[in-house]
Amino acid sequence: MHKFSDDFCEENYVLIALHSDLEDYALAYTLNRTLKISLIRSKTDLDISNETSFPIYEWKDKLNERYWTLIVNTSIKEEYLEFHDLFSNETSSTVYHVIPEYKDVDYLLKIEQEEDEIDSDMLDTILEIPKIITAYQIETNNLKSKQNLII
Repeated sequence: MHKFSDDFCEENYVLIALHSDLEDYALAYTLNRTLKISLIRSKTDLDISNETSFPIYEWKDKLNERYWTLIVNTSIKEEYLEFHDLFSNETSSTVYHVIPEYKDVDYLLKIEQEEDEIDSDMLDTILEIPKIITAYQIETNNLKSKQNLII
């Protein structure tokens, strides 16, 4: 009998938390211009459950052997509730997160690469973008929901 260890299927990547009030397409455009990358909207969304999906933007950097993914961390699902009384047709909203441990994070920038450390110049460049409130690297070893990042 052969067993696979947990780290056999694990990929090396850096995860950056981004706090910004920009729309996802505007953030992708801004990151493209600032970092000289080419993120494009994926034809399929990230589906974590049957309840919701999250828009993603991706780019394969063949020159530097990196795979970039910008993920919207929050998705709001609205449901219409029908009542047969005074409060008919109420709406209910449910909020879902790709990484529930980081509910305040607006976007996740996942960079798959050989090393699991980010270039400090890259993070400094991201922090200089006017509409990005803050950005920082998330330590992925202790994430409970890192299976949600498998794309």
